[in-house]
Amino acid sequence: MIDAHCHLQDDKLASALEQVIGEAMDRGIDTFVVNGTSEKDWDRVADLARNHRQIIPFFGLHPWFVADRSVDWLQRLTVFLDEFPDAGVGEIGLDRWIKNHDIDQQMPVFESQWQLANEKGRPICVHCLQAWGHLEQCLRSLPGKNFLLHSYSGSREMVPVFSKLGGYFSISGYFLKPEKSAKLEIFDSVSDDRLLLETDAPEMGLPPEQNLYPGENFNHPANLTVVYEAVARRIGMSKSELSSLVEKNFRNWLN
Repeated sequence: MIDAHCHLQDDKLASALEQVIGEAMDRGIDTFVVNGTSEKDWDRVADLARNHRQIIPFFGLHPWFVADRSVDWLQRLTVFLDEFPDAGVGEIGLDRWIKNHDIDQQMPVFESQWQLANEKGRPICVHCLQAWGHLEQCLRSLPGKNFLLHSYSGSREMVPVFSKLGGYFSISGYFLKPEKSAKLEIFDSVSDDRLLLETDAPEMGLPPEQNLYPGENFNHPANLTVVYEAVARRIGMSKSELSSLVEKNFRNWLN
């Protein structure tokens, strides 16, 4: 199984990280896309990728941390991408949900990272909250590139729009919560060849009754197996069939 988006570099996992990764692998998860979010965690993402062949690193400046960037942040990002030829660019994006957001500052930072990914032929992972119109505006002016809208929370009407622009869409276990059922239903309009799955570990936890590790104070990456099982039931596939589909989609996104 493939976790298309997580943050194993997070401090919440630091004290037992090797155990956590081992437990996830024991449950059949063999690929983790670990997304950096700011200059402060890029080194940790890089160290994880150096030490674990199962980890595909992504490096990016998340919209929540745009205001904290250094003057040479883009050059630093380029250095990490050059060291890791298989790395992607992420987690990048636009966010009007956060308090005191500055979308006019976020957009050029997003566009610079997108251009860098395009120049180097790298896949992109996008975060978007309450900024879907701004995101569409940006994407229509940028060179075409495959990208993942992780934990997609936009409207059903925007699914075909982003699909035509090169978008893939990932479901996280957070959407299995009963109060998020309307968001989960939106994925019914995502074509099978655009679907991926993720945990966003250690955040975006499952409904408590489905959590494989209820004693932990974080969303365990091994919970991905619950996401696979739930999505397989929802779309009428076996878990094995869904795994094959996701693997194919994953390779197409990366390429």
